Formats: sequence, structure tokens, C-alpha cells
Amino acid sequence: MFPTHCPLRLRSHPQLRRMVRETVLNTNDLIYPLFAVPRESVANEVKSMPGVFQLSVDKIVEEAKQVYDLGIPAVILFGIPEDKDVEATGA
Repeated sequence: MFPTHCPLRLRSHPQLRRMVRETVLNTNDLIYPLFAVPRESVANEVKSMPGVFQLSVDKIVEEAKQVYDLGIPAVILFGIPEDKDVEATGA
């Protein structure tokens, strides 16, 4: 027999409801990646990621302001060393 009663045990508490709700994505969930390089006035395009650039600190500040104005609340900063070697001496 088909059940005539549907238990709502997964909706009984706010934390449980939050766990089982449908996924909703908005700008508050985004983190914008920024790639920092040494020197000034640098904007090198990352060939494997069209539209993404390695930027010097002065350019990163401008980019971060634009990202904030778009409503994206966070950035993640990746430092790109000037010289790379197998021993990671630049780190």
C-alpha cells in the first residue's frame, strides 16, 4: 500500500532543512581568483584561461575594486614568483 502519511523529519529543524534544500548559487557564493606578479603595470594573459590575467599589485587593486562593484564578496590571491626552479627557491 502507498503511504498516506509523509513524515517531514528532514524538515523539522532549520539545520536539516538547510542540508536538504535545493542548491542555489548567487554572487555571495563566488570567489574571484587573482594572480599577482612582481613589478608594476603588468597584465599578462594566462593562455590556458582566456580572459584571466597575471597582474601586478597596482593592477590587482583596480581589478579587486571592479570585482567588488560586481557584487563578488571575496577574492583569492595567488602569488606568481619571478623565477621558478625545481627546488622552489622563490617560495
